[in-house]
Amino acid sequence: MALFSAGCGRRVRSLAACLAFAIASLAAPAVAQNADIEVVLDQARLVKLPERVATVVVGNPLIADATVQAGGLLVITGKGYGITNLLAVDRTGAVLLEKSVEVRGPGADVVVLHRGVERETYSCTPYCERRITLGDSQAYFDMVINQTVTRSNQAAAVK
Repeated sequence: MALFSAGCGRRVRSLAACLAFAIASLAAPAVAQNADIEVVLDQARLVKLPERVATVVVGNPLIADATVQAGGLLVITGKGYGITNLLAVDRTGAVLLEKSVEVRGPGADVVVLHRGVERETYSCTPYCERRITLGDSQAYFDMVINQTVTRSNQAAAVK
């Protein structure tokens, strides 16, 4: 009950009020951390690597992916929402680059439709079309992904 004690003193008499206070406290927005590199979900960003990089490590590959390209370029792709870190080290293990990477959702031209607890996302550029986005309702996500895979398979079979 330590979680409830901060806002549930003698003046609060019901468990429901204590729970409401606790939930509101947990839902309070955290102070945003400034990321060194910002990437939009499902998009890529180029970063110039320092010389002598031997290994690149992404802290959480569910948030971002990194691929080394010729010419000392690194392609960072947004895979999931959140903040992770990126390390580039040389052959001796010395850290040559350390950056935070934040993956955010798409902003412009995206419409999110809520029907109760169900969620659907549309890309409206300029006409609204279904879009597969993390956080969409399972049934909607599965329907759109199945249509996408079927269409892709049919297009591959035509070759």
